[in-house]
Amino acid sequence: MTKIDIISDPICPWCYIGKTRLDRALEANPTHDFVIEWHPFQLNPEMPADGMDRREYLETKFGGQDGAIKVYSQIDKTAREMGLDLNFAGIKRTPNTIDAHRLILWAGLEGLQNAGVDRMFKAYFKEGRDISEHSVLVRIATAAGMDGEATKRLLESDANIEDIRTRDTKSREAGVQGVPAFVVDNHYVVSGAQPTEMWDGVIKEVLTKADT
Repeated sequence: MTKIDIISDPICPWCYIGKTRLDRALEANPTHDFVIEWHPFQLNPEMPADGMDRREYLETKFGGQDGAIKVYSQIDKTAREMGLDLNFAGIKRTPNTIDAHRLILWAGLEGLQNAGVDRMFKAYFKEGRDISEHSVLVRIATAAGMDGEATKRLLESDANIEDIRTRDTKSREAGVQGVPAFVVDNHYVVSGAQPTEMWDGVIKEVLTKADT
């Protein structure tokens, strides 16, 4: 078994692109023994609990409207070139992601983490859902195969909030400054949304070593 730890935030478009590229490489190598675990990193740890207007957020982050358009035009171009249709116009608010990270953690405890993360990305980037809203998160959990009522009760509590913050801090202390970041076999660190071809090479190298 080869472990890939992915440090990510579900509002990061490069994380969605990176996941899609990795997924395609894994699908092309069905005999792989890779196991994936997702770890929290909040791009905006000081974001208000109810989030903020997305346009305001992007223009503040990227130095005005022109800067935001330039950055997101490149992201959109990259996504479209790989057949990934992202509905940026449908996203009205940038959410606080602490509860989204809690859901991803709970999904992992049930062996449903990849399904949960995939549903999370689609809800935000394709459907324009506010993934800080508990009702949205419950629907994501249910679609991933989790118990909706149990998820609702957990979201209404403070369960694992400090755990998420602690794990986020540990990633930063370990040198993670941006996401996605991938740790392969607890040894090799790969930063950014790497091409499917790169992952295909990594997977084939691991499979070859396993056969020798």
